[in-house]
Amino acid sequence: MPVPEVGSKPVIEILTFSGCPNRERALALVSEILAEAGAEADVRLVDVPDPETAKRTRFLGSPTIRVNGRDIEPGADERREFVLSCRVFRTDGGLTGEPDPRWLHDALLQAPRGAS
Repeated sequence: MPVPEVGSKPVIEILTFSGCPNRERALALVSEILAEAGAEADVRLVDVPDPETAKRTRFLGSPTIRVNGRDIEPGADERREFVLSCRVFRTDGGLTGEPDPRWLHDALLQAPRGAS
């Protein structure tokens, strides 16, 4: 999968499918973390409508959040099972349908920035 072009702002992709129960929370999480950090990003909502698109986009389940093409969940880039399903995350608080906010915060801090 091609890495989104990096400019002066990081690219955040939120990959979900229609009917995902955690879609709105993923969108809210991105907005909250950007506001808290006082950061700007190019936020893109990507619909994954079928299993073929799931494989092509390397979709690990809904919601998937990527910063500059990298999944925010530590270790997720090693996974190779791409499916059209809900995603469950192992966080310090247990299993949940949304990623740990720290992962997004850390991914934004580590995102390379290009010249404007």
